Amino acid sequence: MTTYCDFAPGHPVHGPYHDREYGFPQTEESDLFERLILEINQAGLSWETILKKRQGFQSAYSGFNVDKVARYGDKDRARLLADAGIIRNRLKVDAAIHNAQVIRGLRKSHGGFSQWLEAHHPLPKAEWVKLFKKTFRFTGGEITGEFLMSLGYLPGAHHEGCPAFKRAAKRKPAWMRKT
Repeated sequence: MTTYCDFAPGHPVHGPYHDREYGFPQTEESDLFERLILEINQAGLSWETILKKRQGFQSAYSGFNVDKVARYGDKDRARLLADAGIIRNRLKVDAAIHNAQVIRGLRKSHGGFSQWLEAHHPLPKAEWVKLFKKTFRFTGGEITGEFLMSLGYLPGAHHEGCPAFKRAAKRKPAWMRKT
């Protein structure tokens, strides 16, 4: 079975993401929101396509500012659906706006998105998927699993011989912590 570690290192698009971000813990709300938007938009497409459009997403979604995106209305939806720099899919656009509103609510209930994740850790993947489906839009099993693996909540982002595995392990991803 080929893994991301087998082809991403040295690749002009995948390499930097693999080496510095994939599987590394993140706690900043905008970073978590970005990752959720990117994973949702990847559904049905290649990850390379998403990485190539990453700057477009950042610009289109106000730098992944949750408060700004949560306030998007019809004009913003129309703008996003006309923006060739991102994936123009109404369900994905609506999910991003809805999910920003949910994240704002997580601030009240848990202190924020990162704290919400920590409050539910550890869960097996199937339980995470149920929780995400109940909480967010457009978050099926593959999207939820990749989102959580990319942030170190689930194992499998890198094989143990990968140099990125060692760098990520130094940051103590959630799946490595004893609870």
